[in-house]
Amino acid sequence: MESVRSFALGPYTVGGGRLTLIAGPCVAESIDLCQEVAGTMKALCAEFDFDFVFKASFDKANRTSAGSARGLGVDDGLRVISETKRVIGVPATTDIHLPEQADVAASIVDLLQIPAFLCRQSDLLEAAAQTGRPVNIKKGQFLAPEDTQNIVEKMRAYGAAGVMLCERGTTFGYHALIVDMPGLEIMRQQGVPVCFDATHSAQRPGGAGASSGGVRESIPALVRAAVAVGIDALFMEVHPDPDRAWSDAATQWPLAQAREVLESVARLRS
Repeated sequence: MESVRSFALGPYTVGGGRLTLIAGPCVAESIDLCQEVAGTMKALCAEFDFDFVFKASFDKANRTSAGSARGLGVDDGLRVISETKRVIGVPATTDIHLPEQADVAASIVDLLQIPAFLCRQSDLLEAAAQTGRPVNIKKGQFLAPEDTQNIVEKMRAYGAAGVMLCERGTTFGYHALIVDMPGLEIMRQQGVPVCFDATHSAQRPGGAGASSGGVRESIPALVRAAVAVGIDALFMEVHPDPDRAWSDAATQWPLAQAREVLESVARLRS
């Protein structure tokens, strides 16, 4: 087994033994929302001795229906993320969907994220790698854990500054995802840090008709299982009022209940 190649992310080292929490609302809906979530999660991570990276999307390009909210767009969305990063004083990440978004996003955030549906898009991966920022790649719902070897080899060929693989569930029939927990160890055998996306793993894609549904109550159990197997980073979308969120309303975790999840993580890691 190849040793894990850690990488620098702002003031942190991902893959060096500490846990990095990547958390924030699905969409950068407003400055007030983002700063509320980022400030609360930063304080909780300081209490539990986790490294914290703020996450929000400026655009959600892979919507279920044409009427689904997409976000503020590149300019306004990145401005909200940038201001949140500055005021709260934390590193940040966001997802990109097109090669031309890589450089502009990398000028703001510390970590680029590749959506699961796009994890094999060579032009997008190359553009992300060439920014000099580390890249978190979500494993496609259609891939086996061992298939991620090809993704990692691509990124190394493109000269990526750092690569992390992220598990977010595997398609299991219609409108269902399952998580192959031993697959986390298989992904780690590619020699990169591994992240677990707890909230998207609880999705039911397209399960609400014109939007994705989900089973929010399953998230704490999924988190505990992944932490017990061993992960370098935990990804969670968190919102003060999930049912009114612009996107992923069924699976964003309530901000007021974030403490109980992180407490269970801290107990398992100790």
